[in-house]
Amino acid sequence: MSGDQLQSFFIADEAAMVAFGGSLAASGLGGVVFLNGDLGMGKTTLCRGIIQSAGHQGAVKSPTYTLVEPYELEDRDIYHFDLYRLGDPEELEYFGVRDYFHDNALCLIEWPEKGEGVLPPADMLLNITVQNEGRLIELQPQTLKGQQLLANLQFDSE
Repeated sequence: MSGDQLQSFFIADEAAMVAFGGSLAASGLGGVVFLNGDLGMGKTTLCRGIIQSAGHQGAVKSPTYTLVEPYELEDRDIYHFDLYRLGDPEELEYFGVRDYFHDNALCLIEWPEKGEGVLPPADMLLNITVQNEGRLIELQPQTLKGQQLLANLQFDSE
């Protein structure tokens, strides 16, 4: 699948990042999403918007030390991975990472390059970079599921 379907969104502040996460959740986001961006770009904030909009009541914490934080919701499971501290991709095999990737799951993966060779391919690549005083989010579908998400996504970044 080619990258010609890249869509970009300007995110002005933290509230807009959470709102964008809500729009992603409302679009039927599912499958495997790789979140790319330097430290402090807002990946966990975006995940908080997705997870809370999908129905989780309560805090959404960064799984930096636990590697994965599960959220078992009424209609699906969401797994938020943060692989920043992962030493070797093979470590993922020790906690049964493959069990997390099932049909009714959304897997949000920060620092996916740390799990290369063990993680399944992404349905959507999400890149966050600095733009002016805010952030630029670029979405690039990798599968049909990713294309459907993009087609359903409604977000006004004004």
